[in-house]
Amino acid sequence: MEGVLVSAATGALLSVLGKLPTLLVEECKRLKGVRGDIKFLMDELTAMQAFLLRMSEEEDPGVQDKAWMTAVRELSYDMEDSIDDFMQTVDHKEAKQDGLVAKIKHSLGKLGKLKKRHRSGIEIQDLKKQTIEVGERNARYKARDAFSKTINATVDPRALVIFENASKLVGIDEPKNYIIKLLTEEEDAKRAQTKQNNKTEDEWESTHPLILVSITGSGGIGKTTLANQVYGHLKKRFKFRAFVSVSRNPNIMDILRIVLSQVTGQRYADTEAGSLQLLITKITDFLAYKRYFIVLDDIWDVKTWDIIKCAFPVANFGSKIITTTRINDVAKSCHASFGGHIYNMRPLNIMHSRKLFNERLFNLEEGCPPYLEDISEQILKKCDGLPLAIIAIAGLLANTERSESVWSEVKDSIGRALERNPSVEAMMKIISLSYFDLPPHLKTCLLYLSIFPEDCIIGKKGLIRRWIAERFIHKQGRYTLYELGEMCFNELVNRSLLQPVETNKHGKVKSFRVHDTILDFIVSKSIEENFVTIDGVQDPTIGTKSKVRRLSLQGGKQQIDSTLLTRHAFSNVRSLSVFGNHSEVPSLDGFTRLHVLDFGDCKQLENRHLAKIGRLFRLRYLNLRNTNVSELPEEIMHLGCLEMLDLRGTLISEFPVILVNLVKLEVLLVDVGVNFPDGTAKMQALQLLKWVGIGAEQALSFLCEPGQLQKLRKVYLEMEGVGQEDLCILGGLPALLILILKVTAKAKDRLRVSGGVGFRCLIELRYHRVELGGMDLMFAPGSMPKLEKLDIAFNAGESDSLSSEAFGIGNLPSLISIKCEVRGWLSSTVAAAKDYLETTARTHPNRPTLLLA
Repeated sequence: MEGVLVSAATGALLSVLGKLPTLLVEECKRLKGVRGDIKFLMDELTAMQAFLLRMSEEEDPGVQDKAWMTAVRELSYDMEDSIDDFMQTVDHKEAKQDGLVAKIKHSLGKLGKLKKRHRSGIEIQDLKKQTIEVGERNARYKARDAFSKTINATVDPRALVIFENASKLVGIDEPKNYIIKLLTEEEDAKRAQTKQNNKTEDEWESTHPLILVSITGSGGIGKTTLANQVYGHLKKRFKFRAFVSVSRNPNIMDILRIVLSQVTGQRYADTEAGSLQLLITKITDFLAYKRYFIVLDDIWDVKTWDIIKCAFPVANFGSKIITTTRINDVAKSCHASFGGHIYNMRPLNIMHSRKLFNERLFNLEEGCPPYLEDISEQILKKCDGLPLAIIAIAGLLANTERSESVWSEVKDSIGRALERNPSVEAMMKIISLSYFDLPPHLKTCLLYLSIFPEDCIIGKKGLIRRWIAERFIHKQGRYTLYELGEMCFNELVNRSLLQPVETNKHGKVKSFRVHDTILDFIVSKSIEENFVTIDGVQDPTIGTKSKVRRLSLQGGKQQIDSTLLTRHAFSNVRSLSVFGNHSEVPSLDGFTRLHVLDFGDCKQLENRHLAKIGRLFRLRYLNLRNTNVSELPEEIMHLGCLEMLDLRGTLISEFPVILVNLVKLEVLLVDVGVNFPDGTAKMQALQLLKWVGIGAEQALSFLCEPGQLQKLRKVYLEMEGVGQEDLCILGGLPALLILILKVTAKAKDRLRVSGGVGFRCLIELRYHRVELGGMDLMFAPGSMPKLEKLDIAFNAGESDSLSSEAFGIGNLPSLISIKCEVRGWLSSTVAAAKDYLETTARTHPNRPTLLLA
């Protein structure tokens, strides 16, 4: 993965190096004497790339080195933009002799003078010292470098277990039980007294006051985890409840809309209010004379609390409020508002710290080997009982050699000075150490997460597709780009830098979040390297970083003036992300160099905002999911580079005819019965089609066109029913590798899969019957010769007979894994179906693994 095209370390240098040969061909057609110039450019840029990669390993490069690195990165982006502009004119047969190579060479010459002046001021002894230090560091971390060249194909199960244990087991029981006692002890006593006095529940509730507990402590100590555990334990007692993250730069209207949505059960979209005062009134009116339970997580300032608290009526109905904060003044203000209690979280004791640490690194039966016990204790002492610090350092050590010398180097890197204030400095040092241990491509993938707002739940698939569109990942070996992206993602999970939120039934991560302390660090690094610009965090028009490369509009307190969005500073933006709570959708006029445009969940987006989208000729990724867009403009035909289009949750019912012009479109995601125009099957680059909802039969109508869709690798369809003819259409797709079918109605006749049906390349089949009905697939000899993974779900009916002849799993010669969910109201038929599957797996020549649900 070392050959990433665009990265935080080297900017677009590698991409430029890849495009210069093409430029050489085009320029040589028109001008003489440029071959030598371009060769000079390639040699010079190759040397610059090596310098940047080397300097990216330095945790604290000098001021002049930083300036040089920034200058080179910015130049690389500008050079790529110039080359792309030139190639666009060539494509339109309007090439001008504008001296492109001369311009680039002139810029490079100025940069060379800067480098020469910089290097001339360094003493020989300093150079010698730096050389020795770099050599020693390389010797110490040989094991780490060797690991960096590998790619984890899967998530280590222990990487998931450590978050599970941190949130549910290790050291949490005592504080959880204590806070539950603070909230309920008096209530439970009065409840018991009420029963003795034969009073009603209503009479008891009307005599019990609201109780608040404010949990306070440093970042990474587990405040959110503790609050979530208490909430999960008590929420069943309350009909009206909400758990809301406030965060550092809160949108108060959005937070209160979420509260209103959760306590009332309304959809978020139906909680629109004209003003903040009206919204607060809606909540207070609804909660008046009701018993409620509210958790407000991660409050950063008193002013925010003073507004939010107005939504919660104080009455004697036994309501509960929990707040979490790392600011003592906020905890005191919460206490002053409603009384109650302040709970100061304590770090984990050494026993719990050791348990959390060891479960990530060692087998439970074996434990820590004796030769690592002493150094492990020293490392845990540095972590000072902070769960996030323990998780981060364990994730780092899990990917290094298990030797005392290597672990000792890691321990020493944390630094002796941190012993003075370990709760803050040690945390950031450990995160820094984990970051600098990453190979360049993973640094880039991690820094990219600074685009997302705090506490955002991020989907894995969408993130990987964005990485691909940004050219952080390039083709390598037999793997697809998505598979390589998934490997990068898994490695970040294995290193405990991402916190899984949702996993599927097979343990595969579907969504995740970034802990706010880790997010603080990567946001800082992104700003420092001008990798991402975030509204509300920095002013993108100040200083030398006026060229914004990636812009994230999160609707923060310090919002970007809308007039700035058309200025020259934004003409170089490659990625624009507008999150749902942003108050204004920017015009696309000034964003002519976009590669990624993400409006996902932005309800303000309407058709008019896409009016000039055709100017974005470099656009590769367009996300319109869950917006109010009802039609695509005809200008979309000009998006000749578009690779991913997500239209799920929109109001679009019909595609324009010009959709067929998107000849590079690889991923098309639709979840309604959209009418496809004639000729759609000519989109030869299409690799993934996802179609959910009634009307999926329309998808089959264009899948059956002969000779088309030669690259379609994955199809996801939710359909009412599947017939033998439909199966033959799907089987005829020549490159199909993965087929996912969710069927709501039983087939009229048993579906027979044979060699004549096709599916010659299929390696994974997921066939799920959603409603009642038995298994209606039968695999004949010679069917699906390359199928490795079979995932099925069905209802075992009383009349169903599963046998080797009726089902035919034994006829799948390449099968290596079977996952099956057998449902049914009659336990005997369910048991019989499972027995058959177990026997089939046991007697199959490949002995495939079997997972039953």
